[in-house]
Amino acid sequence: MASSVGCQHYVRSCLLKAPCCGKLYVCRLCHDAEENHQMDRFKVQEVLCSECKTLQKAQKNCQQCHVQFGEYYCDICHLFDKDKKQYHCQPCGICRIGPREKYFHCQKCNLCLAQDLRGNHKCVENVSRQNCPVCMEDIHTSRIGAHVLPCGHLLHNAYRCPLCMHSAWNMDEHWEMMDKEIAQSPMPAEYQGATVICNDCQSHCTVPFHVLGMKCAECGSYNTAQDGGLMQQQQEPQPQQQPSDLHTENEPESQDQPESQSPH
Repeated sequence: MASSVGCQHYVRSCLLKAPCCGKLYVCRLCHDAEENHQMDRFKVQEVLCSECKTLQKAQKNCQQCHVQFGEYYCDICHLFDKDKKQYHCQPCGICRIGPREKYFHCQKCNLCLAQDLRGNHKCVENVSRQNCPVCMEDIHTSRIGAHVLPCGHLLHNAYRCPLCMHSAWNMDEHWEMMDKEIAQSPMPAEYQGATVICNDCQSHCTVPFHVLGMKCAECGSYNTAQDGGLMQQQQEPQPQQQPSDLHTENEPESQDQPESQSPH
């Protein structure tokens, strides 16, 4: 609902007049949640002051009562909000939360990244111009921060990239925890091992089988996938019975002979 403090998304003292349907909403997200179409923020031309109810062209202060619509205002995105050190990135085409000096625009990725990733990330062309493969929300314009994975892909949250299956970040501590859990719950002897493919280093190796996970013999990652079935334990050949040991048709079996175990 409209108020002098804005909505759940932004702090502002005005309503946007949607250029698509002419209705008044505090922000484009409120509009999109109620309507069956999306508001184009760049085409907004008019706003309604929440204090004096004057409809006017989009600007930072009300022309009638002079109230400030937002501490930050972008006349391209028509974004009104409290000051979060925002800046408008021309190559991205939208506003980003700053401060600006802590970010740079990677030309190949076509995205603003933290300065500590300058020269320290794998570039994927136009990487943000797609939906998050986990939640399917648009990454480029999302208000939720995206993780930059070692493989170069972006996603909102997961332990491995669903596109290339590489681990999302350093998983050493988690792998150590799995080592301890597996050591405390050994598998029966008949489970000899399995061949796995490691999603992190691409190695094929034979490793001990465990239901909790199978550790790559090359890099130590548990981010593996089983390739084929289990290796079966070779059974020792049974000695042949001698004729003297065979029971005659009328001879009763000994009562102490153990019963054969049902197959698992």
